Amino acid sequence: MPDRLSALDASFLYAEHRTAAMHVGAVMTFAPPEDGPFDVAAFTALIEHRLPLVPRYRQKVREVPGGLGLPVWVDDADFDIDFHVRHAALAAPGTEDVLRELVGRLLARRLDRSRPLWEVYVVEGLADGRLAVVTKTHHAMVDGLASMDIGAALLDLTPQPRETEPDHWEPAREPYGVELAARAGVDALLRPRRLVLGVASRAVRDARETTAAVGRAVGGLVSTGRGAASSRPVPALNAATGAQRRYGMVRTSLADHRTVRKAHGGTVNDVVLAVVAGGLRRWLISRGEPLTEGTAVRALVPVSVRARSGGSGNAISAYLVDLPVAEDDPAARLTSLRDAMEGHKRSGRAVGASALVRLVGLAPPVLHSIGARLASQYSSQLYNVLVTNVPGPPRPLYAMGARMLDMYPVVPLAGGQAVAIGITSYDGGVHYGLTADRDAMYDVDVLADALAESLAELLATT
Repeated sequence: MPDRLSALDASFLYAEHRTAAMHVGAVMTFAPPEDGPFDVAAFTALIEHRLPLVPRYRQKVREVPGGLGLPVWVDDADFDIDFHVRHAALAAPGTEDVLRELVGRLLARRLDRSRPLWEVYVVEGLADGRLAVVTKTHHAMVDGLASMDIGAALLDLTPQPRETEPDHWEPAREPYGVELAARAGVDALLRPRRLVLGVASRAVRDARETTAAVGRAVGGLVSTGRGAASSRPVPALNAATGAQRRYGMVRTSLADHRTVRKAHGGTVNDVVLAVVAGGLRRWLISRGEPLTEGTAVRALVPVSVRARSGGSGNAISAYLVDLPVAEDDPAARLTSLRDAMEGHKRSGRAVGASALVRLVGLAPPVLHSIGARLASQYSSQLYNVLVTNVPGPPRPLYAMGARMLDMYPVVPLAGGQAVAIGITSYDGGVHYGLTADRDAMYDVDVLADALAESLAELLATT
């Protein structure tokens, strides 16, 4: 039988609706190859040849009849590489403003549920002979760290593409609806029993550890509940959103972030949060938003634990962090965030998405779907902005001889959120990607400039 989506992966499917596309990805720019023009057809063939490295890319989602179980992954017998890898060109002079406008339009389109949930756009016509590659992958397939793995599978460490094994893929037979329904019924009967037996077994092995884990989970729930109760919408960040998007890009230096970290302590991620806090402060002031002593922007900061948990799919925890946007001293903002993140790590009270959704997964998928949709719809009552930082490749990568210059992340925008901020490091740079609602965040470029100015402000304190 085919693989069934985990409860967390399925939640990303259920959370998607007309005004909230749930895909992640990247906007990558490349220098022109030294040995001639970029061969789009050869690149498409290369991607198809390497799909065995990411088998999920040839599978689609199949719903279980009657909603009796979570959806499953099945091979797409009609897989068409030319549907997934597309070619576009920018009008002259091919500025980055034109590229960002195109990216915004691409991000607004939801992925086709009847096909594997990914797309790649090869965009030619950038100034100086450069080109761009825009990727979109549904969050149900992959979290941020895994999306970096997929990028590495499609790119190379040298200008010469590496050799890969021949592909002899044949799609497996797609199961009949009655087969899926019958298997879902068996799973529904066995899953609670397996969960209880698993908990009992762990308790026997180490009762103290189990008790402590339960205590931390309960404490996390209480902490999260209190945090949600005290969260206040920020009008400029929490507004009615539509289906259309804008995209912003900020290129910064990893060395600058490390200089700030060395001077003030903490981690590079703490510095990233301080950059975001300072950028949002400048942007809010430009909007005429009043900043009082108690004003704070609450950020949801996801942390992938997939490397620790093993396996594939999504494994995510998250922190709710108050960004001190009312503080005018950049060093004080960083100190506050450093202490807050250290407190979160000591307490172990992250918003444990994987643990909570495992319990939610015991409910019928219809209820799980409703819960995921509500979580997306009312996200503004929990936090004001998503800020996610995922480390990328530390060395140069290439596509068909073209050296990758930049890698800007694409993160999904929840309902009621004006902007989501993704950060990725690559080859000595730190790249900020801003996914924004087209109407609510009409000045996303102002926020992008404010982030660059915020980092410069922090550097001045060193």
